[in-house]
Amino acid sequence: MIRLVVLGSSASMPSRERVPSCFAVKYDGVFLFDCCEGAQRQLMKYGVSFAQVKCIFLSHLHADHFLGIAGLTQSMNFVGRKDPLYIFGPAGTQKLFETMFYLKELRPEFNVRVFDVGESSKPVFESRLFSVRAFEVEHTGKALGFTLEEKPLRKFDLEKAKKHGVSRSLFTELQNKGSVKIKNEKTGRTKTVKLEQITFLKPGKKIVYSGDTRPCKTLLAEAKDADLLVHDACFTDEQQKLAEDKKHSTAKEAAELAKKAGAKKLLLTHFSNRYDDRKPLLEEAKAVFPESTAADEGLELMV
Repeated sequence: MIRLVVLGSSASMPSRERVPSCFAVKYDGVFLFDCCEGAQRQLMKYGVSFAQVKCIFLSHLHADHFLGIAGLTQSMNFVGRKDPLYIFGPAGTQKLFETMFYLKELRPEFNVRVFDVGESSKPVFESRLFSVRAFEVEHTGKALGFTLEEKPLRKFDLEKAKKHGVSRSLFTELQNKGSVKIKNEKTGRTKTVKLEQITFLKPGKKIVYSGDTRPCKTLLAEAKDADLLVHDACFTDEQQKLAEDKKHSTAKEAAELAKKAGAKKLLLTHFSNRYDDRKPLLEEAKAVFPESTAADEGLELMV
């Protein structure tokens, strides 16, 4: 299963209780979606190894979403990191980190590879278990959302296996070789059974991260049938005009989009610091989409 840990869920600046946007996905390594200041401390606090971070996906280049990278890479220096770190973000990301790391006091002692990415049907990152693709969202300046999609999982159909005379003891061999030979004890004949004949592909899990955004068509399309949608919910419905002006979303709008997209679960985030209590935001969302949760720091979700 995919483990998602909330490291930060505040808008713009830290408060006494919260830090800005940062989410860790632990699955075949550690992957960050946005990187708040003090990210390495948040990772340690909530039981995720900062040394294992492979990639950082930046939704946009407002400082609250990337300030943690300088401190994180310095901590990686201290523990002797050798593996490269990959950073993906919108146009301007490469230039930003060329400037930041030009200062020798901030320069990582390991390879950091930075990529400007835009909307594309092709993944910006792919591992043996999942891929991540970017899509454009509606915020101030260039802004991206990201879709993490698990690769389809091949499962054995036990009824078909029985029909073809393939016992469970042969499953591993069949997976490794792609086919096995089965002898019919009654006729003495041998037949070849291929993996595809007794298996099926089960769709993988899908997590969609909106970044900072207004509700928009691209996000709606990406969120279709998502197992988890992580969505900007900066304001309550009372601040609708402010949400429109600032290019953010209300909790109600996030819930409406999740419902329309057929998402299974909604995680609200990027809360304005005007809300000491996030209960009104959560209640507003639940009235529209009952499977809504507020992104409290330290919250873990298994997808």
